[in-house]
Amino acid sequence: MSEQNPNGADDYKWGPDPQQPTMPGYGYPGPAQPGYGYPAGGYGPPAMPPVAQPGGGAYGTPAPGGGAPLLSIGDITVTGDSIITPAGQLPLKGAIWTATDMSRTEEKIPTHAVVLAIVFFIFCLLGLLFLLMKEKTTTGFIQVTVTSGGRHHSTMIPAQGPQTFPWVMGQVNYARSLSV
Repeated sequence: MSEQNPNGADDYKWGPDPQQPTMPGYGYPGPAQPGYGYPAGGYGPPAMPPVAQPGGGAYGTPAPGGGAPLLSIGDITVTGDSIITPAGQLPLKGAIWTATDMSRTEEKIPTHAVVLAIVFFIFCLLGLLFLLMKEKTTTGFIQVTVTSGGRHHSTMIPAQGPQTFPWVMGQVNYARSLSV
């Protein structure tokens, strides 16, 4: 095993042979065949021209007045003159915003407080003070709906705590002030 290449000549080159035409691998498009797949002239769907935005800009250039997002509530984004939703754009002027609190906050005595109350009740009556421990949990959603231009969109925001609804209402009130 003292030779560098025990299997043969030293002129072996890695990679495909430049004299042999390469065949595409499985899943890769081969040469264009008439009547199959996309139209002749190249691979993939035909190129689309840039779509003009309402402000006059094309892809990659911001439209005047549209610009950066001012506010985002769930999947609803508010820009300078429009509301962007997954279903499309809505005009900002004259939009009607509603928010509905569908969350609830429950208060209960945690399990470890009950166990401590039972254990310390045996030794002294002060163990009953552990029953004063309370745990608050908030579950549910806040629904935000926007209606504008004859269309509407609704989104659900998960409630993280009792402070979530006032925060969402602050966002909705700001969006209402922009819609005037």
